[in-house]
Amino acid sequence: QVQLVESGGGLVQPGGSVRLSCAASGRIFSIYTMGWYRQAPGKQRELVADITSSGSTNYADSVKGRFTISRDNVKNTVYLQMNSLKPEDTAVYYCLVAALKNYWGQGTQVTVSS
Repeated sequence: QVQLVESGGGLVQPGGSVRLSCAASGRIFSIYTMGWYRQAPGKQRELVADITSSGSTNYADSVKGRFTISRDNVKNTVYLQMNSLKPEDTAVYYCLVAALKNYWGQGTQVTVSS
């Protein structure tokens, strides 16, 4: 049974930093692209960043220079380091493994507020 478990979300002040983790179990996803999406209230789910098995990355324009996606294939885990957080980053963040089918994490809430 495939399971993606996210952790690291919570309440953070503007300008602060958060590191999200998504650990996969049940299968090895080292050959697949992994990524992070987010969905804010009243908005569509959008791609934040993704990373291929070889380490090539792609970022939404809104997070370039502030967020960094990385992966540890030994641990079967993808990370999202989020710096210089803004209130508009507030959303539920979902990790994704793009295998023969898409596997999604349960979502973790990130709230950026004073």
